[in-house]
Amino acid sequence: MEGTALRNEAHSHADDAAAAFARLRPVFSGAADAIGSELSLDLTGSHVVQALAPGFCDAASVYLLERWLLEENAYPSADPAQIEARRLALRIGKDAPEDWEGALPVGEVIVFPRETPYTRSVVTRTTQLLDSVDAHTSERLSTAGGDDVRMDALLRTASFLVVPLHLRGVAVGFIACTRGPDRAPFLTGDAAAVESLAARACVALDNARRYERERRTALAIRQSLLPATSQTFEGCRIAHGYLPAGQDNIIGGDWFDVLPRSEGRVSLIVGDAMGHGPESAVAMIQLRTAVRTLAGLDITPAELMRRLDALACDTPGASFATCMYAEWDAQNQLCTFVGAGHPPPLIRAADGRARPLTLASAGLPLGLGMGSYEPTVVRVSEPVLLVLYSDGLVESRDSDIEQGIARLAGLLDTDGAEPGSTDGTDDPDALESLCRQLLHKTSPTGAGADDRTLLLAELTPAKRPIPW
Repeated sequence: MEGTALRNEAHSHADDAAAAFARLRPVFSGAADAIGSELSLDLTGSHVVQALAPGFCDAASVYLLERWLLEENAYPSADPAQIEARRLALRIGKDAPEDWEGALPVGEVIVFPRETPYTRSVVTRTTQLLDSVDAHTSERLSTAGGDDVRMDALLRTASFLVVPLHLRGVAVGFIACTRGPDRAPFLTGDAAAVESLAARACVALDNARRYERERRTALAIRQSLLPATSQTFEGCRIAHGYLPAGQDNIIGGDWFDVLPRSEGRVSLIVGDAMGHGPESAVAMIQLRTAVRTLAGLDITPAELMRRLDALACDTPGASFATCMYAEWDAQNQLCTFVGAGHPPPLIRAADGRARPLTLASAGLPLGLGMGSYEPTVVRVSEPVLLVLYSDGLVESRDSDIEQGIARLAGLLDTDGAEPGSTDGTDDPDALESLCRQLLHKTSPTGAGADDRTLLLAELTPAKRPIPW
């Protein structure tokens, strides 16, 4: 390749690489030990370049193949005309990536032609050890640098090393290292040490990619299940919140929804499928979808719950799920409740006191196939605050559920005065603020052993005409 001398291609065995890494371990910074400690692509890439620069080399960068990140098939040809790689991490001297953001931004996708050492390294899975950067890189850096004088120093590379990243025979990307004229050029032993570092990095990067993919999937599912807050309902203003159990769970068995009904009515529901894992999430999704479908049939709340119970019998993981369903009719000043083994709603009236609603029947959990669900109809002639919640908000190892419900009611009494009254004329952010306060103050155990779901609704009845 014109202007580039290929010194050699390292073909070290695993034992040789491990021995070289151990020998040069003091050269790598402590960041080498942190590789794989975080399930994050960005942090793993950052640990790699910090391990290499500035102790081992003057500049280091990590690139991942775009196809691998997108989980697409391999290149159709064994010798592709080009590869596309995303810059995952960069370190030049002691500079932070932000110092080079304008010229060499992290996250940029670059096309590398066939003749570059990067493509050759990926395709052949061999390390490229050269006396200088290739012509393509030199031209690209010169263009990207503009008037940045630092780029001239970066281009004065006396030794250039490109180490492939590959895992189980699949190309992942590559690591690029450079040394300036003031330092000794890379030797085959140096290349072998970086190959060992690259092997460790590959496993960590693959784990991080898998974790981030699963997290994105779970977040997408959770986001799709949130009620549309942009919707407006007659005589009903809502706020909702959710906190998963533990630190790593994103989606569990809790669900909630707000649905418009005919004649200006509004349906509100909070449910809980047992457990926290993917099985509970699948059951929750099916139950929530069923409620939406049944609500569209415009049947009574009690009939809706009976049909939901029958469906839960045939839904894996849905047995013993609980829920509380409320239907608000602002025009007729009525709110109808039907429970299925769920904690009772709380209602805070105009006097500022919150009390659990006494239901005609608590109802049996869903999926037992013998539920007889009785509605509780409440007349609401003045504005009230309705609170629906899951048991994770009121139940803990340290107290029973009755104590938790009383504690939640007490928080509504004291904290409820902060956002204002419930006449619907308050700051729109007040209800959201109250929701956040209750979510984080209700769990006596702090971390939360169960998912916590909360749905607040300000119910404002329509004014009835004065009879003449």
